[in-house]
Amino acid sequence: MSTVSEAKQIETASAAGDAPAVRFDLRTQRDEAMAAARRAVEAGRTIVLPTDTVYGIGADPFSPQAVQGLLDAKHRGRDMPPPVLIAEPAMLPALAAAIPPGAKRMVARFWPGALTLILRAPTSLRMDLGESGGTIAVRVPDNDDARELLRHTGPLAVSSANVSGQEAATDVDRARAMLGDSVAVYLDGGPTPGSTASTIVDFTKKYAGRILRAGTIGYEELLECSPGLEDAEPPAPDPGAGERPDGQAPGAAGTPDPAGTHDRTTS
Repeated sequence: MSTVSEAKQIETASAAGDAPAVRFDLRTQRDEAMAAARRAVEAGRTIVLPTDTVYGIGADPFSPQAVQGLLDAKHRGRDMPPPVLIAEPAMLPALAAAIPPGAKRMVARFWPGALTLILRAPTSLRMDLGESGGTIAVRVPDNDDARELLRHTGPLAVSSANVSGQEAATDVDRARAMLGDSVAVYLDGGPTPGSTASTIVDFTKKYAGRILRAGTIGYEELLECSPGLEDAEPPAPDPGAGERPDGQAPGAAGTPDPAGTHDRTTS
């Protein structure tokens, strides 16, 4: 299929509803892939992208219809809002009402990387991610493809690319087998490392923060950034992408989901 016909397909996808998905290999079609993904996001469609953990399904967080499309593709309700991925730490102040000193030190030390922060969202923020309780879960993924895309699109709501209850996809074929034409564009970046969870720290209820989900970054390392940080409770069963460890909306906010990952409860 030509790039011209792919572009036309994406541009008309919003009206068409279930237009056939298109797939790009980031290793050989990088420019076309990034352009197609940006057009899809602008058209209010969902995309699949690689992250530093698993593949994620992403959408424009400023479009309620786009976020609903993401949730519908995963067969998930609004009580499990997705986290938001950003390209650079410098973008965080625009998404958070306040960033406590401990959170700032964590960002400086661990971003990009497997750390998701839950913060209060400013009332002026025009994102409708679901039942987030006025909070937002944010992460900068440690994946060059994902970050380049985020520079083109701006922040994206991202959850793991799977149907709820199914194993998260570590390759684009598995993601497409589950999500099919509910996604407009699939970006193939090769296999991802796997569903190693990001650590989630909630700063919405305790100034020094509380670990909601233990992950690849340990408590002692985080405590160096935020003295008084509260450790996570004993491990519970592993949640699905984009949800909080207790199964509630971070209500705090987040995956964690592997992509967001195991983020927010990103990608």
